Amino acid sequence: MAEPFEAVRVTDRVWWVGAVDWSVRDFHGYQTSRGTTYNAYLLMADTPVLVDTVKPGFQEEMFARIASVIDPSRIRVIVSNHSEMDHSGCLPAAAARIRPDRILASTIGVRTLREHFGTDLAVSPVADGETLRLGNATLTFLETRMLHWPDSMVSYFAEERLLFSQDAFGMHLATSERFADEVPDDVLLAEAAKYFANILLPFSPLILKLLDRVKGLGIPIEIVAPDHGPIWRKDPGRMPALYAKWAAQEPSRKAVVVYDTMWQSTAAMARAVGEGLARGGASVKIHCLKASHRSDVATDLLGAGALLVGSSTLNNHLLPSVADTLTYLKGLKPRNLRGGAFGSHGWSGEGAKQVREVLEAMKVELDGETVSARYVPTAEDLQKCRDLGLRVAERLTAGGKA
Repeated sequence: MAEPFEAVRVTDRVWWVGAVDWSVRDFHGYQTSRGTTYNAYLLMADTPVLVDTVKPGFQEEMFARIASVIDPSRIRVIVSNHSEMDHSGCLPAAAARIRPDRILASTIGVRTLREHFGTDLAVSPVADGETLRLGNATLTFLETRMLHWPDSMVSYFAEERLLFSQDAFGMHLATSERFADEVPDDVLLAEAAKYFANILLPFSPLILKLLDRVKGLGIPIEIVAPDHGPIWRKDPGRMPALYAKWAAQEPSRKAVVVYDTMWQSTAAMARAVGEGLARGGASVKIHCLKASHRSDVATDLLGAGALLVGSSTLNNHLLPSVADTLTYLKGLKPRNLRGGAFGSHGWSGEGAKQVREVLEAMKVELDGETVSARYVPTAEDLQKCRDLGLRVAERLTAGGKA
């Protein structure tokens, strides 16, 4: 028996026909604790258009929503703004069922979709800035390369001033509400920040350039329809403003302490580092990796001014959980951070030294020497940890360099 999925009207001519994934909890190492949506949109122009599709396994939900508005076979054009499989995975199934006149993607998108699905899927390229006329509607395509894939583009529906923004301005959030103004504001801000910190942070310089480009084009935008999360139909400038702030990565007085421990010695050192930071006027977030996920660490690091990391030593190496988190953070390319390394060890002491090496590779400006303690930290060791935290905090507050 077919499930009673229905489309949600966004504007007079645009319908949301996507799918809600209530159960997903991991997205490439990013913990999606509130699930997500895979947004697809039906544009009811003289020539009907489907903008993006959904993740494999959710196509029947999408088709049912489309069918609540029109027979899917009436769709003549499919636009693929982004070829990642959560948006293109059921594109072959959609093409087979709808049999559109054209499937459109960016030039790189055409190549990527062929690499995904083979040459049997006929996809045509659209140029950056190209406009598609659909009778009573027009779509203009703007490439957004490396935001966050090389193929990425956005589509602008001029008549209703609506931007189909693909992964930009979205979030991983499964709700029964389709619009941002229907969702509690604290949830919106938390999930939007988490999404930016874990997916878009590495592309911050490109984001700033894109925002400047869109501003220079003078395109009026009243609705932002992303590929994940709720649709922004009120205050559409809010998310671009937040993106500009987050992408600038201006350091604040927030300091993030990350550690893992074997017998609580490194934990004691982390608390001492945190105490020193707080005494110096920093706002402190401490993450023990036995309790915190790497994506929550990355989220707290957004807008922070300092990162301090501790690890004990296991088999002549830093702990696997610390290595995992540092590898993840290094890939996100955070900038403008101060920091330090610390840790307890037994007969060898490679863990904290290796932490320092990774922080150096991340271009974190390190304050002072690595603080190491043998087995159980002494009162002197703990004072060195407090001093490290205090020194970092004072330089954060002063805004100067060592």
